Amino acid sequence: MLIRPIQAEDRDYFLRSVHEFYHSPAVCHEIPEANAVRTFELLIHGSPYAACLIAEDEDGRPCGYCLLALTWSNEAGGLTVWLDEIWIDEHMRGKGLGSKIIAAVHERYNTAARYRLEVTDDNPRAAALYRLRGFADLPYRQMVLDTPNAL
Repeated sequence: MLIRPIQAEDRDYFLRSVHEFYHSPAVCHEIPEANAVRTFELLIHGSPYAACLIAEDEDGRPCGYCLLALTWSNEAGGLTVWLDEIWIDEHMRGKGLGSKIIAAVHERYNTAARYRLEVTDDNPRAAALYRLRGFADLPYRQMVLDTPNAL
C-alpha cells in the first residue's frame, strides 16, 4: 500500500469519498457538495493550511484519504496537525490501513507539537484505533460558529 499526497486525478475519488464520509456515523451532519469541491481545488492549488493524503491499494487504486488542517497552537507550543477527516473504503477496513495513514501523517509532520482529531460517539471502532495509536480523550467541549458568507 502507498500513501501519497492528493493529485488532480484523484478528484472523482475524493468527492465521492467525502460524500460517503459525510453520510456515515463518522460525522454528526452533512455538508454541501460545494464545500468538498472548494476543498479539492484548494488542495490541488496548494495551501499552507490544508493537505490531503491518499491511500492506494496494491493495484494502485485509491482506497482511503486523510484530510489535514494545519494550525499553530500556543497551548501545544507549535504546529498542530488536525486529522480532520479519515475515510477508508469499506472493503479495506480492518486491514490496518487506518494505522498506516496515521503513521504516514506522523512521518510527514514529524516536527508537529500536537496531533488532534475528533470522533463521534457513534464511531467506537475508530475511537479504539485512535487510542491504540496514542490519542487520548480530551475533557474539552467544542463549540462552533459557522458564518454563511465565508469565502
